[in-house]
Amino acid sequence: MLRIDDLRVNYGGIEAVKGITFEVPEGKIVTLIGANGAGKSTTLRTIAGLVKPASGRIHFQADDITALSPDRIVSKGITLVPEGRHVFPDLTVVENLKIGAYLRKDDLSHDLEWVYSLFPRLKERSWQAAGTLSGGEQQMLAVGRALMSRPKLMMMDEPSLGLAPLVVKDIFSIIRRINEQGVTILLIEQNANMALHTADLAYVLETGRITIQGTGKELLSNEAVKKAYLG
Repeated sequence: MLRIDDLRVNYGGIEAVKGITFEVPEGKIVTLIGANGAGKSTTLRTIAGLVKPASGRIHFQADDITALSPDRIVSKGITLVPEGRHVFPDLTVVENLKIGAYLRKDDLSHDLEWVYSLFPRLKERSWQAAGTLSGGEQQMLAVGRALMSRPKLMMMDEPSLGLAPLVVKDIFSIIRRINEQGVTILLIEQNANMALHTADLAYVLETGRITIQGTGKELLSNEAVKKAYLG
């Protein structure tokens, strides 16, 4: 579904991503793990069109999307749940969700009900200001907002960051449910253990390069991965 070929991305004078190549097969959950500063978020932001690459190509369902604007990339079926959630605090839950569908001109009621079925707490709080929600509820809202564009591929940047362990468990359970309903997932996650237990495929990114790849199960039993990321 998504293929990254020899992608290089510069930040100022620093090469943050150094010629990575990887694939995200349709219907799978794929994770990128690595230390802070390894280039994971830069990779997602480049796929989303928020950062322009120095070189390399990004193909989505056979289309070259390397030079497309972020709104065109969303219209192709790719959405990003950013690190830190970035909900609109003064808008209600339902207003935040509708912003996720800003490119759509059709009826949103079916998709709102789908999001509410995944996140019943959002339905209970639909007229509440997003800024008054807990961290876990805001993360649910950020995921729900991304789903409102009807993505084929949803990219998630650190969905468990700053959340209590029980909430993290809920979030990953919902990620699996979303995937089971036909959405391909590309995930960055500092909780490597949880990410590898969830992912079909995994890549380790170190200082801008992919150093290890395999199934989630293979990386869970890889001695180098255990030592560096699993404690």
